[in-house]
Amino acid sequence: MIDKLLEFLAEDLGRGDVTTESLFPQPVPAKARIISKAEGVLAGADEVRILLDHFKLAHRFRLEDGAHLKTGDLVVEIEGDIREMLKVERLLLNILGRMSGIATLTWRLAEVCRPYGVRVMGTRKTTPGFRVFEKRAIEIGGGLPHRMGLYDGVLIKDNHLAFRGVKEAVEEARLKNPGRKIEVEVSTAEDAAEAASAGAGIIMLDNLSPGDAREVIEALERQGLRRAVEIELSGGITAENIEEYAKTGADYISLGCLTTGSGWLDFSMKIVR
Repeated sequence: MIDKLLEFLAEDLGRGDVTTESLFPQPVPAKARIISKAEGVLAGADEVRILLDHFKLAHRFRLEDGAHLKTGDLVVEIEGDIREMLKVERLLLNILGRMSGIATLTWRLAEVCRPYGVRVMGTRKTTPGFRVFEKRAIEIGGGLPHRMGLYDGVLIKDNHLAFRGVKEAVEEARLKNPGRKIEVEVSTAEDAAEAASAGAGIIMLDNLSPGDAREVIEALERQGLRRAVEIELSGGITAENIEEYAKTGADYISLGCLTTGSGWLDFSMKIVR
């Protein structure tokens, strides 16, 4: 993880912090505090700790990942060379802001779905280079990460099915991935039943209204296929309509908005003598 974090820092630091190097040519001991400027769920504390350790900055965390923040909460106290603090300041705040924004939205939507026994999940709609951190933020907020990439889960989507029928695609995937749960994206009750009968482990109902999704799930129940599969809903689901989808009887709801619409939780770092 440190290699990725240092890559992010290199983007900001470039050939050096010309301002700080001009004003502080020699080490200057200082203290700093990172403060929350909004309410939400803290995420990114572990990543901040790794960076502080790497640059030999002493730290005392007052809050850890998953903590519920109030405006003005003290997250961490830092002590060391002011040059190192200023070098990493913006990266520390960016990581906390981005990850905490995701964790906060995830927690809010997970709480909406909790009474219905439905788990919220992320998608692959992530920031290039930052996926592992965004997925971790979803988990901190109480969601599930879904696939990390194309390599760790079989998900047969509509573009795969342009060249295969549902039954054929599921059977081929099962044959080539023994012991691995196969997920397939469908949009009709007929395709859902075909996928379940072929041995799919998860059926993703994509871009259906809550009413249509409920009808597909009820059709699987009538055919005795519902218990054999898990149901994921995806597509067109937002913070405004998620509760209606949670009432359908699905197991999971995956939302791109956890990463594309989460916004930013604001933090500040203040240095003192």
